[in-house]
Amino acid sequence: MKYYHYPMAFCFLLLVNCGGKNTGSNVEVPGGEKDSKSKTLESGADLIQNKSPLKKINTYLDGFHFYNGNMKAQMEAHHYVSQLNEDFHQAIIYDGNGEDAKIMGVEYIVSEKIFQQLPKEEKKLWHSHHYEVTSGTLVAPGIPDAVEHELMEKLVSTYGKTIHTWHTDQERELPVGSPMIMMGFTKDGQIDPKLVQDRDERFNISTDEKRKNRADISTPQVDPLANAWERGEFRQFIITDKLDSAKHKH
Repeated sequence: MKYYHYPMAFCFLLLVNCGGKNTGSNVEVPGGEKDSKSKTLESGADLIQNKSPLKKINTYLDGFHFYNGNMKAQMEAHHYVSQLNEDFHQAIIYDGNGEDAKIMGVEYIVSEKIFQQLPKEEKKLWHSHHYEVTSGTLVAPGIPDAVEHELMEKLVSTYGKTIHTWHTDQERELPVGSPMIMMGFTKDGQIDPKLVQDRDERFNISTDEKRKNRADISTPQVDPLANAWERGEFRQFIITDKLDSAKHKH
């Protein structure tokens, strides 16, 4: 998932005009409607506070994930991405693109150069984007085909580390349970075609046509330690009562 510094007007159009009908959230959150005080506070904060990190989110990507270790558990994922530098991007992942969308998790995207610097065990948590790009299943709704093609040329050699914290695909109304490591598809026959068909109809696009249009994008040599699930090596989070920290674990 790689992105340019588009002109501000173009970024605005990219986020607002997503090229099709909005995708609703999978769940409704339990709780009462916002009262007038909450709405007033929200409106005031929106006008007054500076939300600099959010202003850097300038690219919208739509693709598909599955739970590491469970290929049958698949879902559509809406990525809202900011670029930190030429080799690193970060994305907030939602279960829809409407106002009621729920944050499902995050994805960190790195270039091949950075990925090669990672420890061997760490690489097993990451997935490649080569198939998502060349298959046409990863799209940037609403932008011209030529611009999307250039974007995908940048993305094809990147790697992503994805963590979902709210499993709305399982119709969980609250973010309960353990965070889960997600993976990306790597060849034909893996993804549920109904997921792709439903997505294409909503955005009025054709994944098959995008595959054809991207035939000239060369597939990079994928690091053999990425996509570890293909070799039967699965890594997943667990909830434990043993105190620890990221420093100790790594």
